[in-house]
Amino acid sequence: MRTAPVFAVSAALVAGTTLGLAPTAHASGTAATGTTVRFVDIAGDGGTVLKANVVTPAGADGASRFPVIVLPTSWAVPQIEYLAQAQKLADSGYVVVSYNSRGFWQSGGEIETAGPKDVADASLVIDWALAHTPADPDKVGMAGVSYGAGISLLASAHDSRIKAVAALSGWADLIESIYSGRTQHLQAAAVLGGAGYLTGRPGPELRQILGDFLSSDLDKEDEMIAWGRTRSAATQLDRINANGAAIMLGNAWGDTIFPPNQYASFYEKLTGPKRLEFRPGDHATAEATGLLGLPNDTWTSAHRWFDHYLKGVDNGIDREQPVRLKPRSDGGYESYPDWKSVGADERKIALGGTQRIWANVDSGANGGLVFLSNILDQLVQAPPTASIPLLPRAFAGVWQSERYGTAQQVRGTAKLHTTVTPTKESGTLVAYLYDVGPLGLGKLVSNAPYTFHGQTPGKPFTVDLELFSTAYDVPAGHRLAVVVDTVDPLYIEHNPTGARLTFSSPAGDPSYVSVPLRAK
Repeated sequence: MRTAPVFAVSAALVAGTTLGLAPTAHASGTAATGTTVRFVDIAGDGGTVLKANVVTPAGADGASRFPVIVLPTSWAVPQIEYLAQAQKLADSGYVVVSYNSRGFWQSGGEIETAGPKDVADASLVIDWALAHTPADPDKVGMAGVSYGAGISLLASAHDSRIKAVAALSGWADLIESIYSGRTQHLQAAAVLGGAGYLTGRPGPELRQILGDFLSSDLDKEDEMIAWGRTRSAATQLDRINANGAAIMLGNAWGDTIFPPNQYASFYEKLTGPKRLEFRPGDHATAEATGLLGLPNDTWTSAHRWFDHYLKGVDNGIDREQPVRLKPRSDGGYESYPDWKSVGADERKIALGGTQRIWANVDSGANGGLVFLSNILDQLVQAPPTASIPLLPRAFAGVWQSERYGTAQQVRGTAKLHTTVTPTKESGTLVAYLYDVGPLGLGKLVSNAPYTFHGQTPGKPFTVDLELFSTAYDVPAGHRLAVVVDTVDPLYIEHNPTGARLTFSSPAGDPSYVSVPLRAK
């Protein structure tokens, strides 16, 4: 029942951003720079019509070949999404083909959620580009935001012609994105589902999966996980590494649809040329200004990536440290040789003593609202807050560090280790890390949910939970607080009525949160 308002809000959000953007089919023209724009139909898998646009460099006469970049659209967004970036790429000598993913807007078929038909579509669009444009078959790239990023990564596992990928605000592991900690990310799924119904035609498989997911049907859990794995590039690493495409990954620290952890884990396992960039914001907000044609750091990096790996331009991107981060504070960019170097130092916060809380009640600590909260953090450094001294201890476990004499630069993935004793066999807990000022106001640094099933009431068990990766500077004079409660509007909780959770710290296995810090 709680999903209904979220679906309504998501539908309104999507309507406000996409209605009126649908292009006129089969239009064509010449831009002021001399590039040409055509709207075309491309036959996808099974003959399904994919609505597409093609931007060709000025002076293309058929005698010369140009590198080509294929751009699948984001979830619920029409085919003109990338026109501003396509124009910039064409101006610098690329053929660009952008197409509306099947099941959305004017394209045919049903929404497959990056399934095998979507992957086949990507290869058929490449076939079409090589046959109908002055595209160079040896210089093929793919890129996209969100849904387009996921499809691009999956396509690179199946089509060895793809030499470079820029996957922005996407996913590598769909399960770790919307079902991390065995917990449904309610608002994320509701936004995606609502947008799909509003702008497209969900197929029967997607409708079934959404229903099972939101209804918490454990009998269908294995089936849902298998469905997600077939749509996750992380399960196809061997093929991606064998094909050897140069892969750039970009995301936002506060992405409430596809959290950054799963991208970082995937990045570490890639063996070919690779780059990882994280910036403040929420889902797709790091790339948004670039889609409007405005200056944008993410798209600038993507252009440099393609210039080097498709054109062979010696722009130095291959010699730069490949992990590039912008903290959520006002600091500038930081570069690292790899992900494990990001939080090379560690500080532990002991979770001593025993704390017992009632479930089913929101203590006031929560991760905010999908999109809104992290956009505010991106623009004005205003993350979700909570008054730590006023949190009701009957519903929230609270532990605090000492007050720090110097600034603490949190970088990477904080990890919770604790012992939990439940009164019921199922339950959900949500862990939060707060930056607490002198007056007790806590600003959210990170969070993550954890759900268990099949535990024995009264019997303790160990919980190890990774919080969502971040880069946050804790000012001198502040402290860190760890809060654990059982309800958060971002997630579906599985706490039976009257349930209680006890958190303890056995002498032989003490509880703690390890906080990764930037090396001095």
